[in-house]
Amino acid sequence: MDFATNPVDGTRIAYSVTGDPAGPPVMLVHGSLLSHQIWRTFGYVRALRDRYRLILVDQRGHGRSDAPRDVAAYSMDRVSEDLVAVLDAADVAAVHYVGYSFGGRSGLNLVTRTPQRVASLVVGGAGSGPQKGALDSLFFDGSADVLAERGMDGFVDEWSSRRGFPVDSGTRAAFLRNDSEALAAYFRASDDDPGIADDAVRAIIAPTLFYVGSRDVQRIDDTRHTASLIAGSEYEELRGYDHATAVAAPEAVELVSRWLSEVTSSER
Repeated sequence: MDFATNPVDGTRIAYSVTGDPAGPPVMLVHGSLLSHQIWRTFGYVRALRDRYRLILVDQRGHGRSDAPRDVAAYSMDRVSEDLVAVLDAADVAAVHYVGYSFGGRSGLNLVTRTPQRVASLVVGGAGSGPQKGALDSLFFDGSADVLAERGMDGFVDEWSSRRGFPVDSGTRAAFLRNDSEALAAYFRASDDDPGIADDAVRAIIAPTLFYVGSRDVQRIDDTRHTASLIAGSEYEELRGYDHATAVAAPEAVELVSRWLSEVTSSER
């Protein structure tokens, strides 16, 4: 792993570069409680590495990146600065961005703050609306308090209990690698996120693709609405998938691969 440093608060962001060094640069950014490893696990790296220079990022508070424990450290402005710092460290002027859930939200914020750094955008299972209660809806009410008071083990146990079936061993292992106090701060910052103004979203001119699972009851309305604000954007629903499973769907890997092939066809 390499590290880039956010120049505003000094947070170090871990990233890895793989694939074709001469290919168009593609940044892949994961969702909450996960890490850059999902892109390998779900087949994106295998599908894309022969054509693209892939930049895999661990968001702050996740994976091997620094994990500050104060709520202010997880504002979307800090997150956007992290991504710009990675682009600068990797010597990339503009990137084709692929993000899911928290990663998709991060991409939307990045393109509205620094549009010159985003050549195209793929947003999975995310939109621009206010985030109050969004993470509780994915996990359970009071999730930040459980993280702060009972740690990651307590969080995973509570999630298993609330949903009525156990968390699989791979997800449990990924979650337990995280710092529970840092993630509690992240959850609280997300709750305070007012969203991105519709006018700012309408101003996005980068080619943009949205996708979401047809059973993603938490995110489908926000994703659909945000897509409707951007002239010329594409929107796809993956039939039969919910928020947890859409990113891992073979159809999602195929969709992203096809989209990137189309938008980068003139760059090779």
